[in-house]
Formats: sequence, structure tokens, C-alpha cells
Amino acid sequence: MSYKSILVHLDTGVRAHPRLEIALQLAHRFHAKLTGLFSTYVPPRHAFVVMAGSAEYYAEHERLRHERAGALERLFHAELARAKVDGQWIAAEGYANDVVPPYARLADLTVLGQSDPTDPEAFVAEQFVEHVVLSAGRPVLLVPCAGTVAAPGRHVLIAWDGSREATRAIHDALPFLAHAAQVTLLTVHASSDQPPRDRIPGADIALTVARHGVKIDVRELNIENDTPVGDALLSQAAGLGCDMIVMGAYAHSRLHEVVLGGATRTILQSMTVPVLLSH
Repeated sequence: MSYKSILVHLDTGVRAHPRLEIALQLAHRFHAKLTGLFSTYVPPRHAFVVMAGSAEYYAEHERLRHERAGALERLFHAELARAKVDGQWIAAEGYANDVVPPYARLADLTVLGQSDPTDPEAFVAEQFVEHVVLSAGRPVLLVPCAGTVAAPGRHVLIAWDGSREATRAIHDALPFLAHAAQVTLLTVHASSDQPPRDRIPGADIALTVARHGVKIDVRELNIENDTPVGDALLSQAAGLGCDMIVMGAYAHSRLHEVVLGGATRTILQSMTVPVLLSH
């Protein structure tokens, strides 16, 4: 099993180029076709109808957007040639939460950037990452917005709780696991958890994955009730020297709002290494 098609979302934010570099390295590793999908925030025309000079503002915004898209497209094709990777460029028109998920459904893996509140250019839509993760039906690799990050997968930490989402994440991550030098599977127990006998043991799923030729180190961690599971996962990832986390994404949509589970919310806000999420 391998990823044969990878989609990377690109915008005009400062982290677009580093995110592209990671996607290129992964496409080269898995011999996959890379699609660069350009989608940015597009202000609705009707928002400016009562503002003086609104038509000129909108026209200028569109001009700058197309200018930046052209520059990024040229960079994308140059990087494809340098990395000797096959790929294509798509500039999606419309609201990102509507236009990006359909493309993500056509890819084996989608690479997104973590939301960055310090970079206005990185904003494309409200809860953009959450919407793509929940609606893609495919795994999403989320890249941190801070620090220098290399293509992940040397030492992978799997967050395991026996759920459907965690099971889906493990199988979606099999190409990474097969290439990893080390894989650690961690079950976090809070003192108020259900008894361990009611949960699928980590050793059982490790045996399933071992049939794919992946050796897994199974660990368990006990925490207090007031310790967030997401914080425990990040702490363990740092302590073990992991460069990637694999986990299920727990959330549901309520009208136009995405309501995240606690651990998922913590990871999306505070991640320090790339995270593969599946829902």
C-alpha cells in the first residue's frame, strides 16, 4: 500500500513554500503525483456594496490574488522539475470550505497547514482545517505553522483508544508506518476511564498492523483526570523524539460550526510535529 496521489493546499501565507517542500518530499518518497491546490480567502462582493469605493477595492484584491497565484504557480512547477515529481496545478475559485473538500476526496493524502493567527494571509475560511478533515473522507496531514519541519515519518507516535476513528487513522497511515524506522503506539488512561477490559488492547491492533510488516512498540500512560489527553500526547511525542503523530479526529458539525473533541482541539491548537488525522 502506498499513496499514489497527494494534494497540498497552497495560499499566500508565509508557510506555503515550506508546506510545498514537505509535500514534494513525500511525493518523491511514495512515488506519488502531487497536486498543488491554490485557494485563498475571497471577500464576498455584497460585503462592500455599502462602502465607498468598494468596487475598486474588490478589483484590486482580485488583481493581487491572481498576481500572487501566478507567482506561486511558477514556483510550484519549478519545484516539481527540481524534485523530479509529476504533478499538476489547480486554482480553485470560490469559498475554500466548499471547493477544497471535493479535491481532497480525490487524493490519497491531503497536506494542509495548521491555522496561523499571526499571519492574515494564511486565513482562507472559518474552521478551514476542521471542515476539510471532517468532509474529505481521506487522511489529512497537518503541518505546524511554527518552527522548521522536515518531511515526517522517521518515528511515528500512534494515539490509540480503540475507537473507529483511531482504527481508521492507523490504516490510513500504513504507508508512513511501513517506511518508519520506529513506531510507538500509545494508549492514554485517565483515572475515570472505562475499565481496560472494555477497550481493544493496543497489543491487538499492533498485531494486526504487524501483518503488514510494521513492528510497533506498545505503551500505556496513566494520567490524572485534569490532565488533557492532547497535552499528554504532545509531551510523549517530545519525550520519545517522535516526528509525527497519527490519531483519529473526533468532531461533529453543528449547522455551520465544527465542534471538536478535546484531544483533537488541543492538538490542532498546540501541535509541535506534523499530525495525520482521519475521521
